[in-house]
Amino acid sequence: MSNVDDRIDESQERVPHAYDALTPDAILTAVEGCGLLCDGRLLALNSYENRVYRVGIEDAEPVIAKFYRPGRWTDAAIEEEHEFALELAAHEIPVVAPIADDDGRTVHTDGTFKFALFPLRPGRWPELESYADRLSLGRFMGRIHSIGALRPFFERFTLDAQSHGYGPFAALLQSRCVPAELKHNLEMAGMALLCAADERLQAHAQTRRIRVHGDFHLGNVLWSELGPSIVDLDDCCMSWPVQDLWMLLDGERDAMQGQLIDVLEGYLEFSDFDYSTVGLIEALRALRMVRFNGWVAERWGDPAFPIAFPWFDTPQHWERQIVAFREQLERLDDPPLDVM
Repeated sequence: MSNVDDRIDESQERVPHAYDALTPDAILTAVEGCGLLCDGRLLALNSYENRVYRVGIEDAEPVIAKFYRPGRWTDAAIEEEHEFALELAAHEIPVVAPIADDDGRTVHTDGTFKFALFPLRPGRWPELESYADRLSLGRFMGRIHSIGALRPFFERFTLDAQSHGYGPFAALLQSRCVPAELKHNLEMAGMALLCAADERLQAHAQTRRIRVHGDFHLGNVLWSELGPSIVDLDDCCMSWPVQDLWMLLDGERDAMQGQLIDVLEGYLEFSDFDYSTVGLIEALRALRMVRFNGWVAERWGDPAFPIAFPWFDTPQHWERQIVAFREQLERLDDPPLDVM
């Protein structure tokens, strides 16, 4: 057995995790507690923060059962996520919204876990290689933001340098994932990056923030012949609309600039856009880089994480992150993409 496997096995034996109790029987019992008759088919889907399963139902389409990570969200915060999804669906925006029971409830509890059921929605990840695809997705996001701007969240977080930067970075530095000999350099590089990103965000502190998806990368979009459908509003929050646009961009500066122009062409058919916030893209990217590392470190006691990210606590990873943080700090001084 490899050293990585040894480390994973030791971690699992040393720190039991709440998800250990989420056995197949527990999953099926929870779903049947919502009045459905399971046929015994169960497939785990790709998800780390929560646990998500495709569950077969007798004489009906399968459902998707999402079990929320214990302690992460309050019932009110989950309900607000669901209300947003249902509001979008009511405006005929294709979003995979939770299934309500006869009493209108979408958040269920079974012992340790809060969970929700969703309809199965087929589709593929979009590639956005064509102008038509980028235009379509821009229209889609413009429609979502036109609804997101109608009223605020009260239970969800507001994206800022504390929630998405300083907090996760502090958790990372307190973890055992970073080798001691690299921790000082990582702290210096990370804090310099966060301070610079925070400065740029603070310059837009009074710029309007709305309800957004929050984690709108292509993996959270299902594409079919009918167009895109949105999935996984787990990170929905209050933020600048550009948060839901920048993760769609890929490649060198010129390529991203052209992609954003195409997306905004469709977006502006349904929603206004503050072009000054294009200058926040690299600051938001910086927060995401830091937050990802902090997120994995905080979840390291979950046996799924050492298996999924076996390189995470190696010196090579942190040496690369120090370089990446320093390079991103330099990008913060680049002029914004020219999309006017």
